[in-house]
Amino acid sequence: MTRALTLLALAAVVMAWRRAPAQADEWTATPAHPTVGDTVWLVRRIDAPPGWRLRPGKLTGGEDVESLGDAGVLRAAEGWLVRYPIVAWAPGAHEVILPPIWRLAPDGRADSLPGGVARLQVASVIPDSLRQPEPRNAIGPLRLGRRRPLLPIAALGLALALGAGALAWRRRAPRPPSPPPHVPVEREGPDARWLAAGEPKAVAARAAARVRAAITRAGPRPAPALAEVLEQLERIEFAAAHEADVAALASRARA
Repeated sequence: MTRALTLLALAAVVMAWRRAPAQADEWTATPAHPTVGDTVWLVRRIDAPPGWRLRPGKLTGGEDVESLGDAGVLRAAEGWLVRYPIVAWAPGAHEVILPPIWRLAPDGRADSLPGGVARLQVASVIPDSLRQPEPRNAIGPLRLGRRRPLLPIAALGLALALGAGALAWRRRAPRPPSPPPHVPVEREGPDARWLAAGEPKAVAARAAARVRAAITRAGPRPAPALAEVLEQLERIEFAAAHEADVAALASRARA
């Protein structure tokens, strides 16, 4: 029993010796002389055995000092560095109460270290010549200079005139269509010239068109001779070969 109590006492001494270096370092502010609105880093070195990890708590800001984010943990040569970004909105001395820091062992064990208090001195951004700055009264409205009314009136009149002219131009009456140009009608070529060129079907087609026009003018009872001539001309017009006298039929159709 006495031996067990001795071992427990030695273990307590060893644990206290291990925790002593971790609690020895205090918080330091970077930069050392900040001003109102500057980002300040609160840095502290924490000793931890190999394989252990750190989990810093969440910092809640106050009225004059505000946290800018979560804590950062960096590996250092002699342990770990814990960094909190903060900002101060009022000059003077400030005390920031830091949350506890947890040390996590690889086998699942954990112990916490008190966060402690960080102290920093924040300078004002207002010059020292203004000991008690006071807000100034509101500046009265500036008096507008005199304006010439003729210029906007002339611009308005010009805009109205242009608008009326554009409206009248769009509503103008359409122009009458111009008559087509006169094209003189060419005289028909004689049948003999078409026949000499080897175009008997063209002569037959022109003569057949004359006969159809005559039949149309004659009414429902055309002369039998017209129908006979038209039949012979259409036979020449659409046949591959023919033996009829095209010149005689064309003269008969013209007659």
